[in-house]
Amino acid sequence: MNREKLKYRCLVLDHDDTVMDSTRLIHHPAFLEFLREVRPGTSISLEAYFRMNFHPGFLEYCEETMRLTPAELDRELTVWKGYVATHVPPAFPGMKALMEEQLKRGGHIAVISHSLRENILRDYQENGLPEPSMVFGWDLPREQRKPSPFALDRLMACMDLAPEDMLVVDDLKPGYDMARTRGVPFAAAGWAYDVPEIRAYLQENCPLYFDRVEGLYRYLFEE
Repeated sequence: MNREKLKYRCLVLDHDDTVMDSTRLIHHPAFLEFLREVRPGTSISLEAYFRMNFHPGFLEYCEETMRLTPAELDRELTVWKGYVATHVPPAFPGMKALMEEQLKRGGHIAVISHSLRENILRDYQENGLPEPSMVFGWDLPREQRKPSPFALDRLMACMDLAPEDMLVVDDLKPGYDMARTRGVPFAAAGWAYDVPEIRAYLQENCPLYFDRVEGLYRYLFEE
């Protein structure tokens, strides 16, 4: 294995539903717990939760659709943090081998996510995954989170990367929009869920779409 066979110097990975099977096991149940406490009688199905995360985005949904008050938003964050602190999601099968192969060939792994940095690092450690070179999470100011290209700009500056040196792998539109803003290649991760309109959008707009981690592995290292 050598550097000539490395397609991208840096894989820029989303966290939830790209590396970790976390929305169905953690984020959706945590949101339901919050709703039972703050908005009794209100609920949202897992499929609708996936759609909402895809568009318009979680915070936009809470503010514009549910019209949560600032106090309710603070409570939602507290409930979510408490749930995440006591639940560790599993990594998708094949993800560890993919990361290890990327590093073995001299490449890097970075994370741009809407999860908290400390939880991302914990999930990697608990799942035996290699530690990423750089992590950008929900801890960033709102204007610097995805779909802002702030994190991509920092990666390029700190690691001497050009847009074509990176591949963003994400399951949601904010990641796609972020990558497109800087002309960074994008691969859609379609293995966490099967919501027809999300799949159709990603397949129509993304040259690279994978419904299995193994497909991404073959594209990166075997083609």
